[in-house]
Amino acid sequence: MPTIEYIYSAHSAFAYLGSAELSKICAEHNATLVHKPILLSPVVETQGSKPFRERTQAHVDYFFGRQIERWAAYRKVPIVNFRPTYHDADYSLASGLILALGDRGEQVDQMAHAILQAHWRDDADLSNHQTLQKVASDMGHNVEALMEKAASQQVQNKLLANSNWAREHSVFGSPTYIVDGDPFYGQDHLELVKRALSQPFAPTKWSNPSVQS
Repeated sequence: MPTIEYIYSAHSAFAYLGSAELSKICAEHNATLVHKPILLSPVVETQGSKPFRERTQAHVDYFFGRQIERWAAYRKVPIVNFRPTYHDADYSLASGLILALGDRGEQVDQMAHAILQAHWRDDADLSNHQTLQKVASDMGHNVEALMEKAASQQVQNKLLANSNWAREHSVFGSPTYIVDGDPFYGQDHLELVKRALSQPFAPTKWSNPSVQS
């Protein structure tokens, strides 16, 4: 059974936009998602990306506005038409809800999608305990037990370990999908992920000059 390592943040617009399509691809190819939710900012800043507030208005409006609108229309995904109100809130507990269920399986897949959807469709605050409790309750979980586990040091350490792993493996951002060691960054590359599951791409032969020279 093929696997896809799925590296993403719980508040990622593009992870949400690709979430349903990713599920379809996994079903078509009998593939298993291995979830690796991360804390996004330290990962992308390791690769040289600027924090949101340090980017130009034109860059933000295009990549985190117009592109989101177009992909939402293309994928037929319901989404708010603004940067979510609580986008800069702490989403470590929301990430913990995913990790508390494990790193793979139907419940994990559903929880990840539900959290992304709550943020980007419903403008939910992912740091709000009542919001997260409702997500867990709506899915039929033992809310008190799951919330306690999500906040536990063990689960939060796993989130940090995922983030460090992503930094060490030169992950550029969310979402990143890895198929048999070959990374694909961005939900706009899901068609390539689909191809890789049935016909892997040849190993790279590309060579670039050093960026340090």
